[in-house]
Amino acid sequence: MPAHPEQQDYDIIITGGQVADGLGGPARRADLAIRGERIAAIGDGSAWRARRRIDATDKVVSPGFIDCHTHDDRALLGDPLMRPKVSQGITTVVTGNCGISLAPVSAPGDAVPPPLNLLAKHPGELYGHMRDYVKALEDAPAAVNSLALVGHSSLRVSAMSRLDRPADKAEIAAMRHALDQSMAAGAAGLSTGLYYPTAMHASTEEVIGVAEPLSSWRGLYTTHLRDEADHVCDSMEEAFLIGRAADVPAILSHHKVTGKNNHGRTAETLALYDRARANQPLGMDVYPYSASSTILEPRRVGAGEKIIVTWSQTRPEIQGVDLRELAAREGKDPTRLAEELSPGGAIYFSMDEDDVKRVISHGSVMIGSDGLPHDQRPHPRLWGAFSRVLARYVREMRVLGMEEAIRRMTSLTAAQFGLKDRGVLRAGCLADVVVFDPHTVADMASFAEPTLPSSGIHAVLVNGVLVEENGAATGARPGRLLRGEDRAAPGFESPAWAA
Repeated sequence: MPAHPEQQDYDIIITGGQVADGLGGPARRADLAIRGERIAAIGDGSAWRARRRIDATDKVVSPGFIDCHTHDDRALLGDPLMRPKVSQGITTVVTGNCGISLAPVSAPGDAVPPPLNLLAKHPGELYGHMRDYVKALEDAPAAVNSLALVGHSSLRVSAMSRLDRPADKAEIAAMRHALDQSMAAGAAGLSTGLYYPTAMHASTEEVIGVAEPLSSWRGLYTTHLRDEADHVCDSMEEAFLIGRAADVPAILSHHKVTGKNNHGRTAETLALYDRARANQPLGMDVYPYSASSTILEPRRVGAGEKIIVTWSQTRPEIQGVDLRELAAREGKDPTRLAEELSPGGAIYFSMDEDDVKRVISHGSVMIGSDGLPHDQRPHPRLWGAFSRVLARYVREMRVLGMEEAIRRMTSLTAAQFGLKDRGVLRAGCLADVVVFDPHTVADMASFAEPTLPSSGIHAVLVNGVLVEENGAATGARPGRLLRGEDRAAPGFESPAWAA
C-alpha cells in the first residue's frame, strides 16, 4: 500500500498560498508538494515534511507561464539563465516564430538577411540542421523549457538563390524535406512570416507544399500574417486555408491591426476568426502593448507613426532614438535616414489600446511576448509582457479576472501546443510553478528603461527546481527541449470540428 501524503517526505513544499490550477476556476487555499520534477500532492500540508519550504502566504501559486511567441532561439544558448523570461514567471518558451528559426538554415555569404538578423548577426551562429541545434540545447541546458518551430524564411534562405519570387517545385521539395527532417529531430511545427522580405514573394501554394509533412508529425502551423493593416482579413483567410490544406491547427501570431485607418477593426477580425474556428482548429496570441517591434523598415516610415530605433548596424550608437526627431536634427528625410540606418531594429507605435483590450478579452487568445533578446534597446515586452497582463489588464483595468488571465498564460497554451503534463497544477503534472504577489506583481520595464525585471515575482520553479527566488536567479538550469514523449497532439476547443 502506498503511504499517505502526510507520511511522505518531499523535496519542496509551497505553503499557505492561493493555488490557481491554471484551468480558470477560483483559486483555493492549499499547500503544494513537489518530489523530483513532478507535483506530488496538493492539499493540507500541515503534517508534510520536506527538505525545503517556500512560504506563499498572501501569494498566488500558479502554473509557470508559457510564452507561446518568442525569438529566444539563440538566447537559450547565449544567455541560458534566461532572466528576461524567468523574472516574469515564464517557465517555457516557444521559439522559431515569424518564419525565422536558428535551424535549419545556412546563409550564403558573410551577412544574415533580415529578419533572420533578429536572431543572429553572423552566419556562424546559425545551425544547418535541426538535430545540431537540438544537441546544442541538450549539451547546454537553459533555465527554462523550450519548444522549437521551423521558420519558413530560414528554409527559403537555405533552399533558394533568390528570394524575390515564389519557390519552384524543386525548391519546395527541398524545403519540405528539411522540414520533415526537423520534425523528426524534435521540432513542433512550421512558422511563416509572409510579411517579411524573405517570404513576401512566397505563394500560398508554396507554403502549403512545404507544410505537407506536418500532419503526420502532429505538428502545427503558426503565422505572422502577410498583412496586418488594410488587407488583414484577406491574410487571415490565407492562414485558414493553409491550415485546412495541411490538415493542422493554425495559430495567428501577435494578432493586431495596424495603422490609424484600421483602428477598431479587431471587432471585424475576431468575428472572422470565430466563424472560421467553428470549422477548423485555430488559435491566436497577443502581446499586451499597443506598440510593435521588428526590423527597421524604410517602407513603413511614410505611415506617419512614431518610430524608435532599437539598433543600427551602420550606426551602433543609435539606439532608443526617435527616428523623426533624429531626422529633423540632422536635416534628413526620415525615409532616407531609415535606409541609412539599416540593417536595424525599431519599435512602431501603430496600434490602438482598445483593439489590444478587445483581443486580450477574447476567451481563446493566448499571451506571447514577441520580445527580441538581441536588440540593444529592446521593446519592454521582452522583460514585462506577462507581469503586465496581471498588473494592467487584471488588477488595474479589470479586462480579465486573475484566474482567467492565468489560464490564458498556462493551460490554454499547453493544450494548443501539445505540452503534456504542463500548464496545470495537479498531482502528477510537471512542477513548473510560479509564486507571485497579486497586489504587487507588475512590469517595471518601460520604453525608457526596457530591461528592468518585474516586481512581485516571489519564486519560479522549472521541472521541480527553483530557478528564481526573491528577484534573484539561483543559477540552476533544469530546462529542456520539449519533444517526443514530452508532447501530445495539439488540443483546441471547437464543437463543430471536434465532434
